[in-house]
Amino acid sequence: MAEVGEVIEGCRLPVLRRNQDNEDEWPLAEILSVKDISGRKLFYVHYIDFNKRLDEWVTHERLDLKKIQFPKKEAKTPTKNGLPGSRPGSPEREVPASAQASGKTLPIPVQITLRFNLPKEREAIPGGEPDQPLSSSSCLQPNHRSTKRKVEVVSPATPVPSETAPASVFPQNGSARRAVAAQPGRKRKSNCLGTDEDSQDSSDGIPSAPRMTGSLVSDRSHDDIVTRMKNIECIELGRHRLKPWYFSPYPQELTTLPVLYLCEFCLKYGRSLKCLQRHLTKCDLRHPPGNEIYRKGTISFFEIDGRKNKSYSQNLCLLAKCFLDHKTLYYDTDPFLFYVMTEYDCKGFHIVGYFSKEKESTEDYNVACILTLPPYQRRGYGKLLIEFSYELSKVEGKTGTPEKPLSDLGLLSYRSYWSQTILEILMGLKSESGERPQITINEISEITSIKKEDVISTLQYLNLINYYKGQYILTLSEDIVDGHERAMLKRLLRIDSKCLHFTPKDWSKRGKW
Repeated sequence: MAEVGEVIEGCRLPVLRRNQDNEDEWPLAEILSVKDISGRKLFYVHYIDFNKRLDEWVTHERLDLKKIQFPKKEAKTPTKNGLPGSRPGSPEREVPASAQASGKTLPIPVQITLRFNLPKEREAIPGGEPDQPLSSSSCLQPNHRSTKRKVEVVSPATPVPSETAPASVFPQNGSARRAVAAQPGRKRKSNCLGTDEDSQDSSDGIPSAPRMTGSLVSDRSHDDIVTRMKNIECIELGRHRLKPWYFSPYPQELTTLPVLYLCEFCLKYGRSLKCLQRHLTKCDLRHPPGNEIYRKGTISFFEIDGRKNKSYSQNLCLLAKCFLDHKTLYYDTDPFLFYVMTEYDCKGFHIVGYFSKEKESTEDYNVACILTLPPYQRRGYGKLLIEFSYELSKVEGKTGTPEKPLSDLGLLSYRSYWSQTILEILMGLKSESGERPQITINEISEITSIKKEDVISTLQYLNLINYYKGQYILTLSEDIVDGHERAMLKRLLRIDSKCLHFTPKDWSKRGKW
């Protein structure tokens, strides 16, 4: 068994922790840092296959030293294929010697394409118009057997159903990307993984051109040991104390403090409670800077220009980075607008959450970052922020989608909102002259301002789409209807469009910046 003094950075071993059921477990963890406080060693551990927000400092009593795995020593960079300075191949990617000796052929990568498993007479799916109607029936008739969707693994040489011009509303290869009209003599490349909400790459693998207006997506290639560790112990914001989840680039001298004090109105940070109290005597803000564009009851939204209120915007980004791992911080906040949701009481407007968006988005993004602060989570505020972002898109006359990748909590919130919004429309359709009600993907997108790709991916996620008698139908089972009604009963907070006072600006005219 190894000694405590032998545990170094990079070691992996089981570490004792309590799970959400308050039971002890020993997941494998990696030692990221070691520090000595008053002769007692503390170890900063990252639990493998767990979210980074669970990382923590532990004592040696919680380490299972019997199963420790020491890091492999890095060899000097040798020459490879006669080229000095080239890196050796990783063990996982090198061709095994046994396979070369025996003359075996290694398996080649395959493409995974979503495809409908249709009867033979339905194999050739006729191409329809982009606005081909989808029938919506509250329950599939017993005699009408629905066609189930299955995932097939096909090799690149296997032919897949082609997209015709104009393409069908529901792409035959399961892709949620916008279908384009086919051109003579031109072949379209098929998407490898169909719908992927967390993917930002273009369908043909070619990176898109640099964006001139900026993005908040984090470039994970520059992660180092410092940014992988939480650096702030605790934040006091108004009447709440928050325990950060991730690294945030606050000044180095503040990272050693037991508590970081923030003014809840201007978000300026101080070293001590005395500094905060002295600041509050000078700070005359009782709400976020900017224009109040929505108020109903105690809920208000403020629109903040990242150029006009740069200090507040930067402080908001610093605070948000403590709870967002997939986004990075840009000190140049000029290209962004920030929409801060607050709750009002006799002391002022207290920040609940916010989302940011680009003034000009070339990719129809209506949200760059979105966050509900931990004290207000699981109370319906997250969906309220999402609903408000789409309400702004409706006023702008656009469809929108959040910037990818989404965090795990963000993806859950968006999927839930999309599902409830689309089901609300489908269940509100009324049949005419005894026939099934009809609606198109474009109509759903125009009503909700949800991008067509997100509408299609949500219908796929809910498994509502079936192919029957030459057309696509949406089948709402009793379980889905009952689950939706129960969810809507719990959703008490909604945006009232009558309380919104918002005039969109044309940001293409730089003079308005």
